Order: sequence, then C-alpha cells, then structure tokens
Amino acid sequence: MKELFSCTQATKEAMDQVYFSIAHLYKEEKALEMHIHDCYELYYSISGGKQFLIDNHFYPIEPGDIFVINPYESHYIAQFDSDSHERLVISIHPDFVRQLSSDATDLSACFLKRPRSFSHRLPLNQNQQQRFRYYVNQLLSDTATPAAPVYGQDLYERAIFTELLLFVNRCYLNRLGEPAAEAENAVYNKQIDEILAYLNQNISEPLSISDLASHFYLSDSYICRIFKTSTGMTLHKYITARRISIAKSLLADGMDASLVCSQCGYHDYSNFVRAFTGAVGISPKKYALQSQKLL
Repeated sequence: MKELFSCTQATKEAMDQVYFSIAHLYKEEKALEMHIHDCYELYYSISGGKQFLIDNHFYPIEPGDIFVINPYESHYIAQFDSDSHERLVISIHPDFVRQLSSDATDLSACFLKRPRSFSHRLPLNQNQQQRFRYYVNQLLSDTATPAAPVYGQDLYERAIFTELLLFVNRCYLNRLGEPAAEAENAVYNKQIDEILAYLNQNISEPLSISDLASHFYLSDSYICRIFKTSTGMTLHKYITARRISIAKSLLADGMDASLVCSQCGYHDYSNFVRAFTGAVGISPKKYALQSQKLL
C-alpha cells in the first residue's frame, strides 16, 4: 500500500476505492478545522500533542494514543505542544469494514457501539504500540507497482488489515470494562466544559452568542474570546459542525430531512440544506438515500 502524506487525500482515496488508506503526517500538513467525513478514522499519535476535541469531549494527546472516530463525530486538533506533531491517520470506508466482518464479529463495533461512558481515546502500552506499528509497517512495506506486482498483495493486505481491526476492537472492548472514571472526557477548563455541555444539551434550539453569554453571566466578547482561545475555533464554527454531525446521524437512521432540520437546530429548511450541502458536499436527501443503500 502506498503511504500518503495528506489526511484529505487519504479520506478521498478510501472513499473512492471503497477500501482503506494510511496517511503519515507531520507538521507539514496544517491541522484541519473542525470537520466530519463519511469514513471511519483511526488516529494514532506518535509524538503526542495537547488536546483533541471530538464532539463535546476534550482529550489529551499522548504518544501511543489511538482515537477512534466514526462518520457522525465532528473532530478537531485544538493545539499542539510543539511545531512537529507526528501521527498516523487511517481512513476506512464503512462498506469495507462490513465486507471484513462476519455474523459473529462486527468489526465496526469500536466505531459505532458507544455506551454512555465510552472514551474515543485508547492509550496503548508499549507492547500494544509495537503491535499496532507492526501492522502498519507490514501494510506499507509490501508495495506493488503496475510494472512489478507483488503476488497475493490484495489478500495479504486484507488479512493484515483484518488483524489490525481485530486488535483495535479488542483494545476498545477491554477499555469498556474499566471504571467509568477512566473514560477520559478530559476538559481544558471547567468554564469551557460547562459551555460545551450547554451547547450540546440545547443544540436543537436557537443559539445566539448573546443568549449564551447571558446564561453564563459573561459578556459577548469574553465568551467568544475564551472559547476561541481554548478550542481554536469560533462558537459559530463549533455549533455548525455539531449540528451537521447530528444531522448526518439522524439521516442515516432514516429520519425525514424536514424533521432532521428542526432536530439539529435549523428552523429554516433552506438554511439547513445550504449548510449541510456546504459541509458534506451533497444535499440532505441525497445523503439519506446513500446512507440507506449502505445498510
């Protein structure tokens, strides 16, 4: 498999080929703004960082952490401890995971089966880190070209990648058995934690900066400043990203687009269609049809 050096390219290739792709990223690629995409993502931190915002959860980023992200979760790397942040991002088409799964073993479990106390973050010990890197190295080392094909490469890649997904799912399921306190919803500070909680509890309601500031007895400028300082994005961008991720989940579950509009806080359907299409690339109705075909 060819090693990529762009997260955007990895996502596109995985979706276009109904397969998976691996991007090895350094400081050369600027961290994306808060975003959502239609593939599963395994984010493995090599050098560590500062904080990862996934939906309304802040997580610290340590070397050897894996973050497991599904297509309905908005996410964003808020800050780095250093200029260089080395990481591996594996983008996976949901259909490919279904192809590898069996009736007895659902390899999408770590992405979709989420109890209340789960954590996106899977800290790996040294042995687990070595095992994860072994799988990735095996996938990247056996590279064929049209002029020099490698016998059995397709089956070998599928076998190694199946082992990798089994390994991640077992780590995830073992993690679920730990005490709820270990599910690390680590927050940057208490005030931002309370703001994020309020936003997510009221995401279906009109949310103006003035109303939000009034609720927390803060000025408009102050609440905007501390939110941007702590998360690296504006309140408006965060609210939009969360609403779109909720809309994607509801549409995939079969809810009518007109109902989804109000459920995720858009009380004008044309504004909802415009925001959704701008973020996802297709209209809500088309997205719903595509999602249903994948079930």
